[in-house]
Amino acid sequence: MESYKKEFIEFMVESDVLKFGDFTLKSGRKSPFFMNAGAYVTGGQLKRLGEYYAKAIHENFGDDFDVLFGPAYKGIPLSVITAVAYHDLYGREGRYCSNRKEVKDHGDTGILLGSKLNDGDRVVMIEDVTTSGKSIEETYPIVTSQAKVEIVGLMVSLNRMEVGLSGKMSALDEIKEKYGFEARAIVTMEEVTSHLYNRECLGKVVIDDTIKTAIDEYYKQYGVSK
Repeated sequence: MESYKKEFIEFMVESDVLKFGDFTLKSGRKSPFFMNAGAYVTGGQLKRLGEYYAKAIHENFGDDFDVLFGPAYKGIPLSVITAVAYHDLYGREGRYCSNRKEVKDHGDTGILLGSKLNDGDRVVMIEDVTTSGKSIEETYPIVTSQAKVEIVGLMVSLNRMEVGLSGKMSALDEIKEKYGFEARAIVTMEEVTSHLYNRECLGKVVIDDTIKTAIDEYYKQYGVSK
């Protein structure tokens, strides 16, 4: 596993973003882990988060893109910090763009924030985590209606590796099947579990035998093969 992935896994735990225990998700599923990207709140945390996204995009999609698009609302700061980090790490002057929830009819009018989209733009979309693909379902038509763009791919922070709405494949695979572009993650839950199992983080083991068993049981019911 790449070193930045190991760092990112520990960073999520240290930032209180990734927790282990007993949680009830919006879907009603009982999960032994929970991710809350809203816990990234400090300047230092956001700087590091942008760097991890930039490294993952560089590794998975390369540098041939024009725009980093973050769906409202959580994707807005993600697109900004990743654009800054990409410039700092790779000298790449990519533009950031996001959508508004409502069209603005005065001043800076329209549905977009940041850069406008132009015909021929290659776009990388950025989200925190995708469990159902609903936000992409909402924003994909917005992006593609603004100009004749090419979606290079979607980058999320964590692939939960569980079945999506179809009940047959992961949400990321559903996105690829429906829209035709790759959906990748900085890390997968398989990588998270492998790295943290019986390993100390913040002075304690966060995935012990009990949590590991609960994760295994969860994936027997809701997991996908990759």
